[in-house]
Amino acid sequence: MNKLTLTEIVQVTGAETNSDAEIFFEGVATDSRKITAGELFVGLKGENFNGELFAKDAVNKGATGVLVSKTAKRLPAGLVLKVDDTLSAYRQIAGAWRDRFDIPVVAVTGSNGKTTTKDLTAAALNELGHVQKTSGNFNNEVGVPMTLLELSEKHNAAVVEIGMRGLGQIETLAKIVKPTIGIVTNVSETHIELLGSIENIARAKGELVEAIKPGGTIILNADNVHTAEMAKLAGEGVNVMTYGLENPADVTAKNILIGGVSTEFTLSYRGEDFDFEIPMLGRHNVSNTLGAIAAALTLGLDVEEIQRGVSSLTTTKMRFEVIRRDGLTIVNDAYNASPASMRVAIKTASEIYSGRLIAVLGDMLELGEISEAVHREIGAELVENKFDTLITLGELGKFIAAGARDAGLKNVYTFDTHEEAAKKILELVRDGDTILFKASHVMHMEKIIELI
Repeated sequence: MNKLTLTEIVQVTGAETNSDAEIFFEGVATDSRKITAGELFVGLKGENFNGELFAKDAVNKGATGVLVSKTAKRLPAGLVLKVDDTLSAYRQIAGAWRDRFDIPVVAVTGSNGKTTTKDLTAAALNELGHVQKTSGNFNNEVGVPMTLLELSEKHNAAVVEIGMRGLGQIETLAKIVKPTIGIVTNVSETHIELLGSIENIARAKGELVEAIKPGGTIILNADNVHTAEMAKLAGEGVNVMTYGLENPADVTAKNILIGGVSTEFTLSYRGEDFDFEIPMLGRHNVSNTLGAIAAALTLGLDVEEIQRGVSSLTTTKMRFEVIRRDGLTIVNDAYNASPASMRVAIKTASEIYSGRLIAVLGDMLELGEISEAVHREIGAELVENKFDTLITLGELGKFIAAGARDAGLKNVYTFDTHEEAAKKILELVRDGDTILFKASHVMHMEKIIELI
């Protein structure tokens, strides 16, 4: 595969440059600390950082050239490209690179479950060969181009997670991803502070449906009313496929059996049943798996191939990660949290584990005016699911505590630091206990786990 050329980058970005030589780049980097020889350094700017300040460092470490804004100062000697907006140029370069690959590209979005569904989809496609996928949840305006720019000749497919923080963002990112298949997992209250209503969140997620070109496929969760309604957004010539556990769908599951380390179920597709097992826990992960299976079936894989792929799954850390130590079961589901995912985690832990249940919960962010109410509701959920003890962290966590107390839970403790919470846990726990950790990522609940 040819390398990126200066000529090509100038063409797609409209950059001004101080050279007309035929120059080739080994890759594109945005972090001057990780630059390798021969790469183009792109100086991105944000509210709290300015990558352009490190352009000289990038050249000193071997960058062939730098791409900065037209207002950049402290420019290095050598090749310099100037554009109006470096982030826009970065996307354009990534889009040009993606265009070189005639491979299936699956894009995944949704309020909850998109990272897990991305991991499951990449695993389900394993039999196709090398599958490029988004690392962690690098699903934003920087992470998506980064994922595309890591495509190489060895890849036979790609699975790209697309996040959303406002209307138009998925549309913008989908233009460079150019997905052949799209999966929308669900729509819930996540980001309601940013978008104002559940209807606006659905509109934003629906941008992925509208991005699928004729001949492509959109895969929708039939159990989520907002997602199911997105079928009408599909363009002419776009195939619509559905999956679900509760409502009629093209791909469904029954006989769900949740064990200690895996979940078994019967997959139903086109009138046939197939035994399936995934190395994950919970009904919600069966639903996520169905979305992944639908994508794999669309690409012509048979069920046996999909089963082999999914059984080799490597998940993103802190996604209902189970740790057993010193007679305790620790469920680390602290990667992130929304009201919907919090309810699922609580219910799943209650269904799986028979010992005493302890919840260690923290703030859920970006919920706007509904924040206090939904935190209180989560407290009540603990009582309904027979949790014995609640420990909370953070200001919003105190509303979870209040809701639990109002619903009748007696063992409730609130703390402002990880150290205080860890100390209380060590005082309380005994053999056979299960401890569920969950909160928005910025709460860093994993620090409590490290302390205990």
